[in-house]
Amino acid sequence: MLQPTTISFIEKLARNNNKAWFDKHRDDYQAAKEDYETFVAAVLEGLGSIEPLFKEQHAKDCIFRIFRDVRFSKDKTPYKAHFGAFFSKGGRKYPGAGYYFHLEPGGKSFAGGGLWVPEAPLLKAVRQEIDYNFKDFSGIVEDKKFKKLFGQINGEQLKTNPQGYTEDNPAIGYLKMKSFTVSCNIPDADVAGKGLIKKTMDVFTTMRPFIDFLNRSVG
Repeated sequence: MLQPTTISFIEKLARNNNKAWFDKHRDDYQAAKEDYETFVAAVLEGLGSIEPLFKEQHAKDCIFRIFRDVRFSKDKTPYKAHFGAFFSKGGRKYPGAGYYFHLEPGGKSFAGGGLWVPEAPLLKAVRQEIDYNFKDFSGIVEDKKFKKLFGQINGEQLKTNPQGYTEDNPAIGYLKMKSFTVSCNIPDADVAGKGLIKKTMDVFTTMRPFIDFLNRSVG
């Protein structure tokens, strides 16, 4: 479970998103960061039981920096008011699909994952994989447990059909997608509860066939 002080720190940071406040509470940030790393390490241990490559990874290699890159953003707040971690067999910078945990109080925490805005060659390869093996893909995303947990796949869609595909293709709704992600909301009460690791692993285990399918296209 995550400590209440970790959740409290993120809540306070959201209300005081400036360098002066952050510098004054840097010790609180360090404690929250270490707590989140402990949680991420426990998730990695769980993932290692289903994918051996995760056993070689460290929590710090999965966690995103809290410092925002504001160079090209209208929002100049310097810090992210959340903690995020990406789990993939190739590490945080892996170009393929993976699992993601987002910690943000106020009902915004979730466990999810998939493939977000891949580069053009990979996106083309994923579309081809879906087109060639649509029966396998639809069997994954139409599975009752998968649909109950995640609903539909999220992702911005093209307004027109991608090159080489026609409207009568049974997979056209998915082939138009630019991203392929799913998520499951985790209430604040569960974030602070003892069952958080189990809940997260249940989500990731249900998602695994989806992730594995998407990663067929990664060279």
